[in-house]
Amino acid sequence: MRISGAMKGFGHGLRRLCGVVAAPEAREMRRQVGLALALTSTVELRLDWLASDAERTKFLRWLGRQKFKGATFIATCRRVAGGGRLAGDIARELFWLIAARAAGCAWCDVEIETVRELPDQSVREYAVPPRVLLSVHDFARTPALPKSLNASVHGEADAVKIAAQARHLSDGLRLLKLARKSRNFVAVPMGEVGLPLRILALREGSALAYAPVGEATAPGQVSLRTMKELYRAHELNRATKVYGVIGDPIGHSLSPLLHNTGFAATRANAAYLPFLVHKLSEFLAAVPEIGIRGFSVTLPHKQTMLKYLETCDELAERIGAVNTVTVARDGSLHGSNTDYVGVMRALETHMKLAGSRVLIFGAGGSARAAAFALARAGAHAVICARREAAARELAQACGGEIVPRRALLTEKFDAVLNATPVGMHPHAGISPLTARELHCRIVMDLIYRPQRTELLRIAARKGIAGISGVEMFVAQGVAQWELWTGRRAPEERMRNAVLTALKDEARAAARGAATYGSTQSLVRKSRGRT
Repeated sequence: MRISGAMKGFGHGLRRLCGVVAAPEAREMRRQVGLALALTSTVELRLDWLASDAERTKFLRWLGRQKFKGATFIATCRRVAGGGRLAGDIARELFWLIAARAAGCAWCDVEIETVRELPDQSVREYAVPPRVLLSVHDFARTPALPKSLNASVHGEADAVKIAAQARHLSDGLRLLKLARKSRNFVAVPMGEVGLPLRILALREGSALAYAPVGEATAPGQVSLRTMKELYRAHELNRATKVYGVIGDPIGHSLSPLLHNTGFAATRANAAYLPFLVHKLSEFLAAVPEIGIRGFSVTLPHKQTMLKYLETCDELAERIGAVNTVTVARDGSLHGSNTDYVGVMRALETHMKLAGSRVLIFGAGGSARAAAFALARAGAHAVICARREAAARELAQACGGEIVPRRALLTEKFDAVLNATPVGMHPHAGISPLTARELHCRIVMDLIYRPQRTELLRIAARKGIAGISGVEMFVAQGVAQWELWTGRRAPEERMRNAVLTALKDEARAAARGAATYGSTQSLVRKSRGRT
């Protein structure tokens, strides 16, 4: 065996962060192995993802010729019956696992469905890699779990993995609780709800945490680079302070990038995670067990959150919405609103607010913060929203007025502020307002992803100055970070991280659009020839 990696256990730190390599072609698998080993020393090889036996043969021949010092490879060749891609019977799976051992793999991942079909329910009689990880997958739910696991009694396995769909945070927490009580156990909460617990798995005692190098191989995964560099999952421990953002949807949020950049820059033992929350009560029930110290609140929970608070800042109470919650040592919740700070800072750098007339399009939590910020600065807020009752209530609360949508064709304002989610990633390319409805000097969009929304593009075509939601987003996030930590935030580092991510995303979108355009052009030319 040319590749080192026979381990008594999975080790610590980076050895427990497992990069998943999966691709249809051997060439891409080889490339991904190099990327994985640049970030960690433990790599799972999804041989079942290779498109053919010829590709598997090419890849394993290449692997057998390499000398990766200190690397540990886990061979997986999961059949369709076990949730994988390998067609055929158990003999095919065992054939490729035996070939993987010859190529230098120290571990193999064997599904419980496979073990149950074998004589004596053990793979030890076959020349598969010497260390066996027994896997159980449930893509529909989290099943009933034992109080603890002893790997040695499960088909003479060296370790046991349970990967299960987490419909609720409580499902994932049951898996993590099992990890705390069991040795050589791998806990994998799947799905977007389970994503933050997947990141915390190593902290809770899971022997491994999986993250793909390329395409995701299971629901709720984040990339290996993100897992290591953004969330620092391999460094988290029981002393780590956990923060997060709650919302529905939440996958678009760049708050984890903003806050974790601040934590990394200041070497703080803290992590900020995204929580997909359908029901506030379910999330709040999990707060003590996870050990959450504070969290950001986004759509649609900013107003509903108020009824769960023990205390609330006077301004946030007047606004009627919170975007920031601090968890006290006794578990009580204190609410604040830093959206107010974000709106003020963003607008004040572009215009004089006192005496100005500003249209706010929308009447939700962000709109309320904007309305009170404008009122306190001496501006006159005008509310236009689809929900007339909500618009009227907000106008009364902030001393403003309401206008119907049809009035926007003729009404003039000093600034127009979009406080709706229309045009937000991944539904960019649409605008909440038309060009005919913009009669102002400045347009501000509270959406920050994409940085340049369709509304701002329309404004620019009319010669109207635009303010990106990034300015508000960074300002409110920095205020949150400082509120929770009691320290001065590395604001420039945090801002640059967000701007870089948005620019990279815009470039990628432009490349995609260009590729699509070229493809369509070729299709049209081809049709013309026929």
